[in-house]
Amino acid sequence: MRSIDAAVVDTLDSILAGVTDLMGFEIAAISVAHVDGVLETVAVAGSDEAKAALKGHRTEIDMVQTQLVAADEWGPWRFLPHDRLTIGAAGFAWIPPDVEATDDPERWHPLDVLVAPLYDDDGRLRALISVDSPQNRMRPTGQTRTDLEGFVVQTRPAVLNLIERAELAAQVRLADAARLVVRQASSELSIERIIEVIQSAVTRCFDAFGMWIQTFDERGDGQGAIHASNGAEIWLSEDLRRIARPAARAMWASQDVAAIGQSSITPDILTDDQREQIYSFMKTIDVTSMLFIPLGAGKECLGNLVLTRHGELRTEWSEVERRVALDIGHDLGRALLNARSFERERRLVDELRQLDSYKSTLIATLAHELKNPLTAILGHAEMLDASPELTPSARNSISAVERGAARMQRLVDDLLVLARAGDPHSAFNPAPVDLHAAVLDALDLMRVTINRKKLGVVVEAPAEGIRVMAESEGVERVVSNLVSNATKYTPEGGRITVRLHPTAREVRLDVVDTGIGISQSDQEHLFSEFFRSTNPAAVALPGTGLGLAIVKSIVERHRGRITCESTLGRGATFSVFLPRA
Repeated sequence: MRSIDAAVVDTLDSILAGVTDLMGFEIAAISVAHVDGVLETVAVAGSDEAKAALKGHRTEIDMVQTQLVAADEWGPWRFLPHDRLTIGAAGFAWIPPDVEATDDPERWHPLDVLVAPLYDDDGRLRALISVDSPQNRMRPTGQTRTDLEGFVVQTRPAVLNLIERAELAAQVRLADAARLVVRQASSELSIERIIEVIQSAVTRCFDAFGMWIQTFDERGDGQGAIHASNGAEIWLSEDLRRIARPAARAMWASQDVAAIGQSSITPDILTDDQREQIYSFMKTIDVTSMLFIPLGAGKECLGNLVLTRHGELRTEWSEVERRVALDIGHDLGRALLNARSFERERRLVDELRQLDSYKSTLIATLAHELKNPLTAILGHAEMLDASPELTPSARNSISAVERGAARMQRLVDDLLVLARAGDPHSAFNPAPVDLHAAVLDALDLMRVTINRKKLGVVVEAPAEGIRVMAESEGVERVVSNLVSNATKYTPEGGRITVRLHPTAREVRLDVVDTGIGISQSDQEHLFSEFFRSTNPAAVALPGTGLGLAIVKSIVERHRGRITCESTLGRGATFSVFLPRA
């Protein structure tokens, strides 16, 4: 049993007052049996000195039982004269200081022991009433012994009832605490972490020696064993797993738990051979009883929790424990379902990352392999073009080769940038970058085209410099691509506006044009690789379909975001959000 409520102790003190006040004993005490094999003195009547020495004193039950064998039976009482004691004076928590030692068989000796063991209906020792120091200093005889016997007969039911109530109240308190811990574990995202969080609370609540959880995967198969709370590793054979899986499903369907003793299983849903396998397994891991609890959510059984006890002191599982265990099975089931969903998502994310990494590697490899032949093609085309013997027709063909190779070269360069921006393993070294300066540089690069098309350009930015935390090469690529697109898709006489909006945590870059615009259907695929607009006016202009995909990859690499607002025929606004330096 666990700690006893103060109100119960007060009631036990009142019961003891009857011994000291009415029967002439200076000291009386009640000790309560715990599941760990000790008797603890919880109530004492008598002097303050005796209370201080005796209260909380713990004695091994086995030692007490051994001493009682040698005692005289006085009805429910056991009298052990000092000369039959085997523990000696050192084994006593307190010895009456004012009682003289004597060999007179009629007088009370300070080491005499008079106790009344209280057993429950199952024959278990639950408590011990003891008295000491009779006021007349004589060993009880006649009427005194009769009165003592009547006292035990009258108080035994009350004491046992108080102990049972205290035990139940403590059990319920711990059960509530265990349930709370298990529900809090629902936020954990791995089965191992769930076990770590709940292990101590659950084993303490159920006075369990150990525990393990077997989980079923989405096909219903067991995933293996979990380490027990006492540090041992529980290995379940395939035969035991085959027993546990259908048993857990049956228990979940009936909303019940199974108590397994050394020779019985309740409820019994197993064959004789299966029972023998379980009993043999229990001997192997040195446990005397187990509580088998199904875990699930809704109609699905997700696994089972097994609690173990060892030793002979407490092997039964109470109705309260069984009920609380089933509640925990529901809470743990939900936690396992959450963990399973998270694990599934984690695996999917890992697979997507691996696929993305493979794609980046493949693109980079292909781009590098294409780069050398393209360099050779351009070099030889340039040499041929320098030859004075070429006919006009041949020179036109060489010019077409050069244009095609140059276009391929731009595509290869874009592929290399896209591969690097999308590779999660490539180094990322951000530093403060002047975004205003990057905008001005991009406009300077496009100045010839801007002037040729007579485009109006406006830059709206605060007077002070605006810095973002980024890689300078990436920022330059983002700004130049957006400005280049605005220049390309805006007809002559149009207007381009670039705005910078700093906030406390980020900077917003808007590139606004009055160009051909983008249809709603095209906007859904705008940032996809190799996507070209369905608008004939846009298709007529050169492009690889990689520019915006590169921009999006770079922005996301910087933990930023990009949006587009556009109406077909009315221009477009691209907004990029980057962390402020």
